[in-house]
Formats: sequence, C-alpha cells, structure tokens
Amino acid sequence: MEKISRTKIVDLLKCRDFGAMVNVKGWVRTRRGSKQVNFIALNDGSTINNVQIVVDLANFDEEMLKQITTGACISVNGELTESIGSGQAAEVQARGIEVLGTCDNTYPLQKKGHTMEFLREIAHLRPRTNTFGAVFRIRHNMAIAIHKFFHERGFFYFHTPIITASDCEGAGQMFQVTTKNLYDLKKDENGAIIYDDDFFGKQASLTVSGQLEGELAATALGAIYTFGPTFRAENSNTPRHLAEFWMIEPEVAFNDITDNMDLAEDFIKYCVQWALDNCYDDVKFLNDMFDKGLIERLQGVLKEEFVRLPYTEGIKILEEAVAKGHKFEFPVYWGVDLASEHERYLVEEHFKRPVILTDYPKEIKAFYMKQNEDGKTVRAMDVLFPKIGEIIGGSEREADYDKLMTRIQELEIPMKDMWWYLDTRKFGSCPHSGFGLGFERLLLFVTGMTNIRDVIPFPRTPRNAEF
Repeated sequence: MEKISRTKIVDLLKCRDFGAMVNVKGWVRTRRGSKQVNFIALNDGSTINNVQIVVDLANFDEEMLKQITTGACISVNGELTESIGSGQAAEVQARGIEVLGTCDNTYPLQKKGHTMEFLREIAHLRPRTNTFGAVFRIRHNMAIAIHKFFHERGFFYFHTPIITASDCEGAGQMFQVTTKNLYDLKKDENGAIIYDDDFFGKQASLTVSGQLEGELAATALGAIYTFGPTFRAENSNTPRHLAEFWMIEPEVAFNDITDNMDLAEDFIKYCVQWALDNCYDDVKFLNDMFDKGLIERLQGVLKEEFVRLPYTEGIKILEEAVAKGHKFEFPVYWGVDLASEHERYLVEEHFKRPVILTDYPKEIKAFYMKQNEDGKTVRAMDVLFPKIGEIIGGSEREADYDKLMTRIQELEIPMKDMWWYLDTRKFGSCPHSGFGLGFERLLLFVTGMTNIRDVIPFPRTPRNAEF
C-alpha cells in the first residue's frame, strides 16, 4: 500500500479537499453493507465522531476483508469525497486497506449497550467506547483549563510531595509507605513497630493533601497551586469516593475568605466554559446518551452568581424544610456536618443554583482554619453544586501563631509533626487563603456521569486495584 501521511479523523472531518488521497488509521466500530459495497465506521480516538469508509468489495481480497471485524485496527488509503448521507460532510472511498491488527471474536465491545459495572471490569478496553472516549478527552481538557486559568493569573505550579514523612499517628485513613519486611517486623517492648531501619527512618505515608506544603510556598511565591494525586484509605464504596484521586489546591498570600470565594467561583466557571467551548461534541454526546439536562445545567452555572450563605442560615433553611414535612435521612441541627442530601437540598431545591456555605462550627472543621470573633465558627467555605454536593472545600487560614498553637494542643496533634508548619506563623506570617477541588468531582459535574469510578481511567477502591 502506498505510503501517505496519516490524517487524524478529527481533522479529516473538517477537510473539504474533495478528490485528495488521504490515509486514516483507527479501530473498526461497525461494518455493514451489501454484497457489492460495505460501510466501515472507523474511529481513532481523536473525536467522538467516526469517519465512514466506503469499500467496493470487487476491488479487495475476500480473505483480507474477512479480517475487518468490530475492534480490528486498519489503515486505509482512499479518496476524500463529499458524503451523500447525513451526519457528516466527508467520507473516504477506499483504494487500499491494510489490517494492522485483527480482533478476536471474543472482543467484549460488540455493538450493543454495556452497563457501567461491566465496563469497569474491562477498564483496559473501556476507553475504546464512545462514552469513555468522551469522558477522557474531557478529562484532558479540564486539566489544560486548570493550568491555563492559574498561569494566566500569575500563579506558580508547585509540586508538593506524594510521600509524607509526618508520623501520621492516629491517621488511620492514610496508606503507609515502607520497605520493611512485613513478615518480620521489629517491635519495641510495648509492641509498637520500630521504624529505625525503614527507608525514611520513620513512619511514612501517601499524602492526603498538598495543602500544608502549599501554604509554605504561598508565603514565598505569593500565589501557587498544586495539581496531583492524593490518597485516602477510607473503606468507602460510595459513588463519590476513590482511594486514589487528583486534587487542585491553590494557596494565595494576602487573600481573605471573600477573595477565596471569588477565586473559587471564577475558577469553576472558567473550567465549565472551557468544556462547552472545547469539548462540545463530547459533552453533547453525554447529554444525549445519559443526562438530558447536562448542557442546560452547565450553562446555568455560568449564568448565575453563586449564593453566599453562612452555615447558621443554611441550618435554619433546612430546619424549616423539616418543619414543613421534608424528610432527610440524616438529622439537621446546628453543629452537624452536613450530609450530601442537605447540601443538594440547598442547591437543587431551595436556591436552584450553586451555593458557597461559609462560617462553619469550628468543631467540625480542620485545625488550620481562621477562627471568627464569635469563638464558635471558622472562616471555612464549601462550594456546593447540583447533583454533586460539595465540590470545593477551603478556608482562610489561621495566621496567628498563638491561636494556631492553642488549636493544635486542643486537638492533641503531635507537635513533632507540625513544627515546620508553625514556623510560617513565626517568620513573617501573613493572611492567606486556599481551597481544594477534587478533580474527579469536577469531572462528574462536567460529564454528567453518576459514579466517580467512571471519570478516572483506572479506579482504585476497596478491594479493587486491577489493571
């Protein structure tokens, strides 16, 4: 077959150079036709759309054609012609076909509907489906949008460690990292494991967040963001939890809680707009196939200003709903850590737009959050979204050394883990704020998928580390 440089299908479908000879390579989605002419739908992953290959059977070897089954990989030379059928402007009249890879008849992705559960069992093949091709192209675009948003605003991308050597005492939700022989662990007289001979000489774990290190960077570079994998060893099998997921965590010197809310709203709107501008075909496919309200919901987020609501007022709204007969599975009272059903009620039923909930009780929030004058609440902010609940969590950070020290002592956090963090409050402390966005939670919203395992290529969940 004559050597012609390959054209990606995404580019070919925009091409109007009819009569030109082109080469396309890809995987066969379907093959249909009569005894004279076959039509092959070919996809190479560059777009949700297939290109149609028109094959005059009289011009090709019958044995070779038998190898062109669903899933086979082929290279086609042919003439670019105007498509007579509807759906796309261009198709390829095949002049030469080479089978690059045949496909066994046990190939599980035949032309029929597959459940998400089944596709998770074949995660090595599911990117070849229309659905997951769309999801992973959107995932790529969201990553690009995130870097672009922060770069354009003068933030620096800062790499925080994946392995953290804090003692991690009592943090049962972290994965340990060790080179020790687990069959022969040295222990002291109290039965505690001795880590002197371990790689780091102390207990080490995979990180649950880059925030604390990010704060150090913000007090030097001014505005930074992290974007990397994080790990939580919760034994949780909900559709919203993963053991390995990606987090985006900006930290900004001199920002107060209001600046923080403004940044979060601008950021999330930028990402949603990017998806609509750059992934429309994929978003429309997911809208049409799975979630008829997806595009409308994405456009709705862009139109509305997010509600800014103190926690105390949010509790009043929920209590009024209960008084009027609304049934929640979990109780509502001041001091409770809101469940997803409470968050979604505020967003989807009461305000019908995203809500930023602020000023939470300090007892249910982390030690590093700045305390309000009332002594009961902290300057926390959670961004709540339709269908998701919490998508962003953040706060203004406590910049006062004595207040932070008191809180650490109250919560009995081991000082030997925190000395370096406290140093930033001793050496030129400044007001600063930041937040964390779970990347997969953002993707759930943008794609309309309902299970977080379906927006990451290879999900890691309890008892599941395949592929």
